[in-house]
Amino acid sequence: MLGYIDKIREIAKGILENNKVDMVIGFRQGTVPMMNEPCIIKRPEDVDNLVWDGNCGINLANYLPGRTEKIGVIAKGCDSRNIVNHIIENKINREQLYIIGVPCKGMTDRHKLAALAAGEIVAVEESANSVMIKGADFENTFPKHDVMQQNCLKCTHRNPVIYDALAVDLADEQTDIDRYADVRQIEELSVEAKQQHFTDLFAACIRCYACRNACPLCYCPTCFVDESRPQWLGKGQDAIDIHTFHFLRAFHCAGRCTDCGACERACPVGINMRTLTKKLEKDCADLYNWEAGLTLDTRPPLDMYDVGDSDAFIK
Repeated sequence: MLGYIDKIREIAKGILENNKVDMVIGFRQGTVPMMNEPCIIKRPEDVDNLVWDGNCGINLANYLPGRTEKIGVIAKGCDSRNIVNHIIENKINREQLYIIGVPCKGMTDRHKLAALAAGEIVAVEESANSVMIKGADFENTFPKHDVMQQNCLKCTHRNPVIYDALAVDLADEQTDIDRYADVRQIEELSVEAKQQHFTDLFAACIRCYACRNACPLCYCPTCFVDESRPQWLGKGQDAIDIHTFHFLRAFHCAGRCTDCGACERACPVGINMRTLTKKLEKDCADLYNWEAGLTLDTRPPLDMYDVGDSDAFIK
């Protein structure tokens, strides 16, 4: 993916020079390793600040809702699917956007790399098939596949679903992947074992809301956790309040989540909260044959009523 950047810059410069857009939303080099930063480019001469590599995991669709400008946006597969969500949900108009499509071959997982490092990582170098990390007194190289984000390993929509220009040719999609093996394992647990599983899963949560803030679906002006009239849950570290936050947020993403991994990537303590959204994604696939963000022509199943919808959930 390192070879994409020249074409991305060329496209961005062209649409700015021709006044097709007022700005381009992309990535610039981060101030710390493994964390490239979203940025807004408004002048053609600044496009050289744009970068693209395996550290661009933040979902740029998060910066679109409610904007009124004409916007160029760099979008990998999951970003483009969230852009489709935003268009369907009337948070942005398709006519406002110039989408620079970037076929994605996977983002590196900073949590995995940090766990493998013998100390503080001060530099990261990426090639087509490997990632090298460097510290004050160590240097290690790992196969890229071994340090990719979990959602990227199971992604079957690497290519953008809508775009106005492509940075490179479309990539081969991954096939023969069991996307829900981990979900089925949890489904087979007893009620008590499930309760313990989620108690253990959220034990490290510090209620920082980084997952919510990074999620392109969480654009409500006032989140339910911040409501005071009525107050839905407490502000402390009570386990019930923590569980309520995660479960309710997941339900708000039902039929909308594209499994972009932004929530897990943002989590400072490495909680695998995709466990919840993957279950709901599986249910939407099983009950409605639905995957979020693949088309502008059909509304999500939880956004409409059809007399043919399954009622198997009614006991």
